[in-house]
Amino acid sequence: MGYLVPMKILDMCPDERPREKMRLRGAKALSNAELLAILLGSGTEGRNVMDVAQELMVSAKGRLSLLGAMPLERLVTHKGVGEARAIGIAAALELGRRAFEEASVIDKRSVTSPQLVYQLMLPTLKNLDHEECWVLFLNKANYIIGREMITSGSMDHTPLDIGRILKKAIEKQCCHLILVHNHPSGSPLPGQADIFQTDLLRKALGAVGITLTDHIIVAEGSFYSFSEERVGK
Repeated sequence: MGYLVPMKILDMCPDERPREKMRLRGAKALSNAELLAILLGSGTEGRNVMDVAQELMVSAKGRLSLLGAMPLERLVTHKGVGEARAIGIAAALELGRRAFEEASVIDKRSVTSPQLVYQLMLPTLKNLDHEECWVLFLNKANYIIGREMITSGSMDHTPLDIGRILKKAIEKQCCHLILVHNHPSGSPLPGQADIFQTDLLRKALGAVGITLTDHIIVAEGSFYSFSEERVGK
């Protein structure tokens, strides 16, 4: 009976090796697994780097968003992925997410509806296993002039740092502000704490001449808009 010997990366045709393929055809020609293989750099005993990269993608159901949300403790359980490589993967995916956010902020569309805010923030907030509180800073024409995460919390709570929000809003000289946070539970409905803190923030901003245009709660596949529901009006 014969044994199947794993193919080494050097045994592949030059145009099939991830680095050479990227050099010849550009990054867009590579699959997610091939790009991941370049990040990993090398394989491990008995497995080439593509085997390790493909296993990682399978564990994330083929989705980079799930891979990016995977904790380091889980990444390092994969053979061939130590702590240094896990940190490198997490850093690269976070850079990609931030690049996407920067590109979105440059978009000069006027923010005129909760649906637009939901579409803008969903890539950032979906698949998270904890709540995050974000703020969109708008100028007089409702263009986004800044976007920033203010706090990060637990599965069912994140504190609202009103003082920090005020400081950032004044620094950016914004006229309007939209508060956004996620509900990992899947329900976008606000709790009493959400309603109470939103009212406190609205009053604090109003005292310095800044309008809280909306507070939007993002869930998987749905959202809740305080302005649409006229909460606190």
